[in-house]
Amino acid sequence: MVFSSSIFLFLFLPLVLLGYYLMPKKLKTLFLFLASLFFYAWGENELVLVMLFSCVVDFFAGKIIERGYRKVGLWLSILTNVSLLGFFKYFNFTFDNLHLLASTLGYKGVFFENLPSIFLPLGISFYTFQTLSYTIDVYRGKVAANRSFIDFAAYVTMFPQLVAGPIVRYADINNQLQKRKHSFSKFYEGVERFIIGLAKKVLIANTFASVADAIFETPMEEVSSPVIWLAVIAYTFQIYFDFSGYSDMAIGLGKMFGFDFLENFNYPYIARNIRDFWRRWHISLSSWFRDYLYISLGGNRKGKIITYLNLFIVFFVTGLWHGASWNFVVWGLFHGVFIVLERMGFDKVLRFLGRPIQHLYTLLVVMVGWVFFRVEDLNAAKCYLQWMFIEPSQGNTLVSDQLLYFQFNDKTWVFLGIAILLSTPLYHYINGVIAKYKIPFVKPLMLGALFFLCVIYVGSESYNPFIYFRF
Repeated sequence: MVFSSSIFLFLFLPLVLLGYYLMPKKLKTLFLFLASLFFYAWGENELVLVMLFSCVVDFFAGKIIERGYRKVGLWLSILTNVSLLGFFKYFNFTFDNLHLLASTLGYKGVFFENLPSIFLPLGISFYTFQTLSYTIDVYRGKVAANRSFIDFAAYVTMFPQLVAGPIVRYADINNQLQKRKHSFSKFYEGVERFIIGLAKKVLIANTFASVADAIFETPMEEVSSPVIWLAVIAYTFQIYFDFSGYSDMAIGLGKMFGFDFLENFNYPYIARNIRDFWRRWHISLSSWFRDYLYISLGGNRKGKIITYLNLFIVFFVTGLWHGASWNFVVWGLFHGVFIVLERMGFDKVLRFLGRPIQHLYTLLVVMVGWVFFRVEDLNAAKCYLQWMFIEPSQGNTLVSDQLLYFQFNDKTWVFLGIAILLSTPLYHYINGVIAKYKIPFVKPLMLGALFFLCVIYVGSESYNPFIYFRF
């Protein structure tokens, strides 16, 4: 069940909101926990037990840490969570690579063919990091262990942020689990944020998804280099509006239930270097790796060489976290290379060159990186990059005909302009003008029209993928 589906918008969400606000204060968290379990079990069935097992282990790990057995509790949590994530997410990847290695060395047995295919539980990468942040923070003395399993389980399973983040740390909302505030203004703010996120996802991301997928799924020899560039541009906007839209919806839903989640995006495409990009993109993930991995490795306290090594480790893990594929590893290390180069002094060169070059450099690096993120294997990525930069392909038809074939029509060009504008803080500027001059009814009318348009798109059951759904 995704937020941009009819069943969520018109059945699940209204019923859960109604039940939540009818519940007595003492039962609201329990109701939210049960509703979240239903939400998760809707598509996952018995895999909900994996998440509940993680909840139970980390809840008691926190108690063990607080009772003085600090390392026992910490390692119980780390080993359990890493083992679960490793098994479900990397079992197939590991044995596929072992099979390839064994075949190269001449092995011809059937052992690898008889291995089962492991199904990846929904949102396991996100809730694993959430529960780990809890036990690590208890170990570090930043938070006290939670004494209510229902409160803790509600934090882990909370459906607004369960599927695709943001990665909400226990330290950020522990007080809200019992003492959150509900008000009409906060609920309205949540509705506004949800509608904006829904529009990003349904209207913009889905439009570019249909274009990007159509081109990337076509044999490369049949498309020209300009069309490949347009596919990369389309995917660049698709992944941003898809993921940031989902984060907006999660933050909005949180406010409807009285929670304040931290921001997850801050206009990453206006970044002036790759370090700045990662301060703005998937903020909850990059800050998680900074606080729990990079600093634990020593950060920048042990000299330049160790700092660079730590950065490469972090971005290797960042890539692997995104998916069990060497493409994701290369994508992570690709960003790591530019992070290290900038720390070595390239950022000074960029400052000398001026803002336009800084923005162009950042967008080019990010877009090239998205090729590794989007295609299925490294050989395909190599071919795409080769045709983009070294040996341009002409395809077998005119570029204009190819554009029309791949639905890059007048509507798409309009959405391209909208996407460019909304990748900047334009909405916040307009919002500020409306608030400053106290223009009545403008925002509610705009939001109502936007939601109505989204409902039309959702009702038509148009193309509705979600990139981060299985991370």
